[in-house]
Amino acid sequence: MRVGVLTGGGDCPGLNAVIRAIVRKGVKEYGYEFIGFRDGWKGPLEGLSIPLDIERTRGLLPRGGTILGSSRTNPFAIEGGVEQIKKNLQAQGIDALIAIGGEDTLGVATKLHSLGVKVIGVPKTIDNDLNATDYTFGFDTAVNIAVEAIDRLHTTAESHHRTLIVEVMGRHAGWIALHSGLAGGASCILIPEAPFSIEKVCEYVESRYTYNYAPIIVVAEGALPQEGSAITKDGTLDAFGHVKLSGIGEWLAQEIEKRTGKEARVSVLGHIQRGGTPTAFDRVLATRFGLHAITAAHDGAWGSMVALQSTHIVRVPLASATEKLKLVDPALYAESEIFFG
Repeated sequence: MRVGVLTGGGDCPGLNAVIRAIVRKGVKEYGYEFIGFRDGWKGPLEGLSIPLDIERTRGLLPRGGTILGSSRTNPFAIEGGVEQIKKNLQAQGIDALIAIGGEDTLGVATKLHSLGVKVIGVPKTIDNDLNATDYTFGFDTAVNIAVEAIDRLHTTAESHHRTLIVEVMGRHAGWIALHSGLAGGASCILIPEAPFSIEKVCEYVESRYTYNYAPIIVVAEGALPQEGSAITKDGTLDAFGHVKLSGIGEWLAQEIEKRTGKEARVSVLGHIQRGGTPTAFDRVLATRFGLHAITAAHDGAWGSMVALQSTHIVRVPLASATEKLKLVDPALYAESEIFFG
């Protein structure tokens, strides 16, 4: 069997580990041949590919990013895009496709499966918001990077008696903010699932200063004030219709200074969260996903996605991964509120 592999959406620590595991097991146990498609769905759309073998995938386990490149290309937004993908897969003799990605990438994979393309999905997102899997690789790395930043910012906040705001990724789900904020000892954590009161945030800030501590506030990029809307960079949309979020941290800093008179500064972690080498947890999870993905292809379990449930890797329908977002449970967020202020 000749198998195509692609990585779509934002880069993520652990992608290369998945590719390595797929190829290693596929070649050694099944004798399969592998083709890597470049730059997400742009690869099969334009016929951009490279051969993948054991030699080419050696040394990838600790390497961040993706050797295949990525993009946010949406073939369903391009006239004739789906037909072109089918034509290119046939021209290169591709029998099956393994798509590694998040909500958008796997959404395309789900549609292609319904149109007859043999697809297996592997969940990937640092946001940890994909349904049907307990964790996605990249999330643990992102949280650890954010926690390290928060730990370092504590000393600066105390030295200068400033409120420091750490803006982390999280468009619709606040998993990174919640976990990094709890682990980093934040004075307040703001997530998209729980619209916040700016007055209450300022109360937390004032309360912190009464104990001679400088506040650290962790905010997800998609967090919303109770009266207002998401802070956006501009009105442009990406290929999947997502608006570009930017500025909630800066907005918070300005409001806190205006309302409390206390100096406030913001650090936006941005792409730092998803760059660099993956943690041990993410290396292991990504490797297990890769091993089980090629086994699913060998078994002909088309239209399925590998997922982590408890400590087991299981198969779930591809469609279940994107039918809804996995959001932070209100009860889980309430546990963290005891540490606010």
